[in-house]
Formats: sequence, C-alpha cells, structure tokens
Amino acid sequence: MTLALAEARAAAARGEVPVGAVVTDARTGAVLARAGNRVEELCDPTAHAEILAIRAAAAALGEARLTGCDLTVTLEPCAMCAQAIALARIAKLTFGAYDPKGGGVEHGARVFRQPTCNHQPEIVGGLEEREAAALLRDFFKERR
Repeated sequence: MTLALAEARAAAARGEVPVGAVVTDARTGAVLARAGNRVEELCDPTAHAEILAIRAAAAALGEARLTGCDLTVTLEPCAMCAQAIALARIAKLTFGAYDPKGGGVEHGARVFRQPTCNHQPEIVGGLEEREAAALLRDFFKERR
C-alpha cells in the first residue's frame, strides 16, 4: 500500500484524482507495475490507476491473464475497474478507502457478486483507509 499511496500523491501533484495502484507477483511480492490516475493528462476516461497498472503488468508479463498477481489500490475500484480485475483474473484485490458513491466492489454495482462475473478475487478492504481517504478529502477540499 505504501507504493500505491505514493502513486496517489504523484497523481494529485499532476492535478489528477489521487488514486494509485500497484500490481505485484502473488508469490514473490515483486512489483510488476504501478500507476496513478491519468484521466485528465491523457484525456481518457478509462485511464484509472487500476486499468493502467493492469495494462502495464500484462505487457510486462506478456500475458492477458494475471492469475498469479495481486492488485493494491488506494480507493475501492469503480465498476469498470472491478470488471477489468475480473477479466484479468487478479488473485487478490486490496484497497484502502471505501467509495460509497462510485465504488463497484462493496458499493454500487458490486461486480464480483453478480452471477455473470466470471472471476472473484480475494478482497481485503480498508487497508490504510484513513490515509487514503485523507488524500482524497484534501484533494477535493482544495478544489471547492
């Protein structure tokens, strides 16, 4: 989570919503990819930290499926990112802050609980929740 939080801080410094994600090898813990949001920079509504990290890890491994990988992200993934996590076959999802408004894991669409979802990772929510939530709260407070 430390690396994901660093990516979130870097995203905030670029004017992006402060969300960071890291993909690691589930066996060794080696970092395969890390990313922060780049929606504004790339003018791409799909450039969420999770999507960028999954793409980079898949490219690094030369595999479309990340079955032996874990994803750590600072915010509960939205429905789009949750579906990408399922399609990538991520083994374990760990996230920091819960997102009652836009989340797609424990809130909203609850993607992994749908009968049509082809894969459900192990899920751990609330890791470093206070710090992750504070980054988001401070970011939006400055913009209001």
